[in-house]
Amino acid sequence: MYGSSTQFRNWTFQDEKEVANLRTQANADFINKFGSHMTEEEQDSHFLNVYEERMMVHSYENTLKDFCKKFRDPRDSRIRMLPSVMTTAQHYFKRFYLYNSVMDYHPKEILVTCVYLACKIEEFYVTINDFVHNVRGDKKKAAEIILNNELQLTQELQFNLIIHQPFRPVEGLLIDIKTRFQKLQDPERLRPYIEDFLEKVNLTDAIVLYSPGQIALAAVTTAVSRLGDNLDQYVTDILFPGEQREHLAVLVEAVRKIKKMVKNVEPPMSDSKRREIESKLERCRNQQNNPNSSQYRANYSEIDEDDLPIAQSPVHEDMGVERLRSPSAY
Repeated sequence: MYGSSTQFRNWTFQDEKEVANLRTQANADFINKFGSHMTEEEQDSHFLNVYEERMMVHSYENTLKDFCKKFRDPRDSRIRMLPSVMTTAQHYFKRFYLYNSVMDYHPKEILVTCVYLACKIEEFYVTINDFVHNVRGDKKKAAEIILNNELQLTQELQFNLIIHQPFRPVEGLLIDIKTRFQKLQDPERLRPYIEDFLEKVNLTDAIVLYSPGQIALAAVTTAVSRLGDNLDQYVTDILFPGEQREHLAVLVEAVRKIKKMVKNVEPPMSDSKRREIESKLERCRNQQNNPNSSQYRANYSEIDEDDLPIAQSPVHEDMGVERLRSPSAY
């Protein structure tokens, strides 16, 4: 399935250098478009460089993760967002900023659009009204931003919206271990460590470099290692016996690199550094894509209140439901 998917053909890249080159090109394209009249020194001081862009994207990847984990259905606060929704949204977000600059499309608006679109694709039903009840501030404006960006996001993703995730391969591995490698006692105890690994891997470029199966094996073997055991015999004697050994070296190298990427994932930047880059971004961003600008308003007509009814939230503040900031407040 994965080998014949659009994810493999269009969104799985050869190496980290190819991914870095795409980001560099997106940054250069924006600067050439809006700063061609400036000197190189003026461009350096006015626009974000590639490193600053990458820091911003990574910071908002963490924000996206927090948004999904704190998300509540306003009609039943016990309902939590599915991990598959967060993983799909992370894929969308990372893909979008391989070919686009944060100076063109601010991450605070693309982030919520990615999550809303992922809810649809992963069949986590939530209306736009209920969705924006998870943000503070002007809910009508938040809904307008999401709906205006949804088609643009879909186009930038080349309409490749189905994401193959590592959750099913993980389940397959656990069932196989229980059946054919009973030396490992109680594989269910691995789950918390596997979940932690899969959450962290979304913050790395591994998800656009490696297959879901490779990521799943990296997650399971990491979990086993954290419990002081290993799966070497299972991998060499059961997964890849005899004539299949020729594929083992490639798999081992892929798993090693995935683990290294997760181990070295950067923490979110400091609040002071984020404010500094945010301030610079506000000065150089494309105003045609800024919901607070007159250029943006000229491109998008107002959504009628009759078309976008925002109902009073059935969840009261005294119910203890954690509220999230609006896109414009990030």
